[in-house]
Amino acid sequence: MTIKIIEYNEMYDEQVKDLLVELQEYVVSIDQDKLSTLSSEYREQYFTYTKHQTYSQNGKMLLAVVDDNVVGLVAGHIREYYPVDKLDYTCPKMGVIEELIVKNSNRSGGIGKALLKEMESFLKTQGCEYVMLGVFAYNQKAYDFYKKQNYNNRMITMLKKMD
Repeated sequence: MTIKIIEYNEMYDEQVKDLLVELQEYVVSIDQDKLSTLSSEYREQYFTYTKHQTYSQNGKMLLAVVDDNVVGLVAGHIREYYPVDKLDYTCPKMGVIEELIVKNSNRSGGIGKALLKEMESFLKTQGCEYVMLGVFAYNQKAYDFYKKQNYNNRMITMLKKMD
């Protein structure tokens, strides 16, 4: 199996949408709070949002392709700061990884690591000093993966259901 990491190409739109839906289905299945959902508009609208978020902020989408089939995706961009951010933060140039998805049937084969490294390389060439990403708290597999790639906790979001 030969994996190619390529820049996003519109010819793969439907497969990218499939990947986004596959991840959301997984998130819904592990959400212990039962707040995550997969609306009928998700496939088209989240795809459009992801592309806009990526390219409007000087980013890039990369695809992992095997035999013309998309098996992974990473989307990253440059973080934008607001004037209020500078009141209490040094605001280094920072890359943001919005999405990193590997098709379930292709996990544990190094595809996620290859996509992550390629995106980190791109962000470094853009002058980024740090890379930031978010991990859904119930996604222990993703959390463990990122820890192995030397990512550390910076912020923790906590939630309480009101009685």
